Amino acid sequence: MLAFVPAALFLVLFGVSVREDRRLFRNAVYLGLTLIFLSIGLLTLVPGLPHDLATVIVALVFLIPSLGTVALSVFLIGNGLTMVRKEGRSPGNLLSFTAGAGIIALILFVLTVANQGSAVWDAVAVGVVFLTGYVSFLFLCFLAYAFLYGRIKVRGDVDYVVMLGSGLIGGDRVPPLLASRLRKGRAIHDAQIARGGRVPLLLTSGGRGNDEKVAEARAMADWLIAEGVPEQHLRLEDRSRTTEENLQFSRTVMEADDPSYRCVVVTNNFHAFRAAMMARKAGVNGQVLGSPTAKYFWPSATIREFVAVFWEHRAVNLGICGSIVALSVAMALSV
Repeated sequence: MLAFVPAALFLVLFGVSVREDRRLFRNAVYLGLTLIFLSIGLLTLVPGLPHDLATVIVALVFLIPSLGTVALSVFLIGNGLTMVRKEGRSPGNLLSFTAGAGIIALILFVLTVANQGSAVWDAVAVGVVFLTGYVSFLFLCFLAYAFLYGRIKVRGDVDYVVMLGSGLIGGDRVPPLLASRLRKGRAIHDAQIARGGRVPLLLTSGGRGNDEKVAEARAMADWLIAEGVPEQHLRLEDRSRTTEENLQFSRTVMEADDPSYRCVVVTNNFHAFRAAMMARKAGVNGQVLGSPTAKYFWPSATIREFVAVFWEHRAVNLGICGSIVALSVAMALSV
């Protein structure tokens, strides 16, 4: 049973960290390490298990991830084609296609290099595998914990429901992606009133872009009023240009009214975990809830969110990636 001690340790760290703050990225890493060491612990049991059960464990640890990687690459390529067809050929819309093609290219590269019979190429292949493995591990940690974070429930009343802005159509109209956030925010507002709680203020957040006729906050507020929300239930934050400013300026508005405020922040589901990390950094007293997003849009958007999170922690991530590359070069030069 000693083989399961590391998994148990990281599970405890995960629980303690989540209890401290759900919005920490280290929660995702602790969760990933728990699953890895749990898999290692299960593999140590294989020699003493019945053949059928041992086969199931080996399949779970090795076969399913391998087949899943191939299936994922095919799915991402298909999703990328859908994105291009529905949203156009912008670099952001090509992310899922690029990721799927990259997975296949990596598999072919490793298989090709493995057949060269060269120690130098073997060292290169090892470096590529470890580098890709590290990035993949972080991505899976991010994906798993973002899924869990998206299912949190906010208990008790809140004073504000902050809705983060996005670009407008034609400079003054709310697009479907933003409308999803507004519907989610209104649902939270209505549900709290329905259960007898105090009336939460709907805080629309977003400034006026260079190509916009009105501030996003104004367009969002007008949309909510047209949907039947009383104007006195609304507050506007109309100076921000970025998500960071959305959160910082919204915090200023809320603290000015009530320093002990409690809020929820609403964005789209693919953006919820990263926005939660930003909210923590900005000192916002509240969790982030996600609104529904079109299924075809979700993979590319999630990859984009992960890339942003990876870069936000670039000092650590680039340091580890650089160490892997340096070790691979040293191995290649030593043979």
